[in-house]
Amino acid sequence: MTVPFLDLAAQSAEIADEVLPAWQRLFDSAGFIGGSEIDAFEREYADFIGVGHVIGVSNGTDALELAYRAVGVGPGDEVMMPANTFIATAEAASRIGAVPVFVDVDDEYLLIDPLAVEAAVTSRTRAIVPVHLFGQTAPVERILPIADRHGIAVVEDAAQSQGASSAAGRAGAMARISATSFYPGKNLGAAGDAGAVMTDDPDAAALVRNLAAHGSSTKYVHDHVGMNARMDAIQAPVLRAKLRRLDRWNAARRAAAGRYSAMLAGVDGVRTPSVRQGNIDAWHLYVVRVGERERVMSELAAAGIGSGIHYPTPVHLTEAYSSLGYARGQFPVAEAAAGSILSLPMHPHLSAQQQERVADALRSAVGA
Repeated sequence: MTVPFLDLAAQSAEIADEVLPAWQRLFDSAGFIGGSEIDAFEREYADFIGVGHVIGVSNGTDALELAYRAVGVGPGDEVMMPANTFIATAEAASRIGAVPVFVDVDDEYLLIDPLAVEAAVTSRTRAIVPVHLFGQTAPVERILPIADRHGIAVVEDAAQSQGASSAAGRAGAMARISATSFYPGKNLGAAGDAGAVMTDDPDAAALVRNLAAHGSSTKYVHDHVGMNARMDAIQAPVLRAKLRRLDRWNAARRAAAGRYSAMLAGVDGVRTPSVRQGNIDAWHLYVVRVGERERVMSELAAAGIGSGIHYPTPVHLTEAYSSLGYARGQFPVAEAAAGSILSLPMHPHLSAQQQERVADALRSAVGA
């Protein structure tokens, strides 16, 4: 038995009877840009996370850039974020001409460290970006007071956390504005690239919608220098069908995470993940930490087990950001984690039998 890292085909098969007729209606109407399907998805996702406005956009990176722009980030401003994130969090700031500023993460959850945030604030800090990583919400409730004291905006990066929550609320609904990705592998994934910006602020929502449509709210009237970042209508039926299943699929992920943790409890050489108190984790990824990771991954692959690394290089050490002058050793927790983190197969259709295969192969690989 092989165990794939992700099984998108199973998701597609489950929703096909709903999506294919909706696609046919779209093709019959030729309504590929905007329209009722997009409007319906935006309303439904707004209700799901508990915000007033959702603006569907082309992808998660564009969503971040639009959110940054909506809170006033501009050239030369600093945007603070964890070193342990996907490069898009930084890339979206760079595209505006802003400067990504990285901080370390905590060792227990690998989420942005509020103490490091407080220490890194400067007069140029315009936004702080808590990243909800691996399906778990970052400590937004501790970052918001820091931001408020300094007059700084908080922008949630919720790309890995659709359906996750904490005592402060659902991921994407805790700060003034947030951004998410609906890349196919996400908990709520499209049939291609898509994303969204979420906010309770009607003015921010109107600005994002304007910027995403070439800076135009009325055809051929351009108020801002914008971008072409509209969500394709073809994605909305997929997202609507998956959204109706998201709570159930996330519950299946939580059950799978519980099984992994039980199977791997006490295994020498495997550090299993923890959940912050008050969090309901969406388990986008199940990330363990192991020694000799490359050898372990190779042995898993030989046994037919898929795995991944999220992420092998902290963003401050990538070649793309070498000009910022960060050095190895500045963010020791993120750097140490990057050398040991290993993502095991995780998706809502993962069976207990498949997980037993994964756990057996992992125990063998670490010599337990």
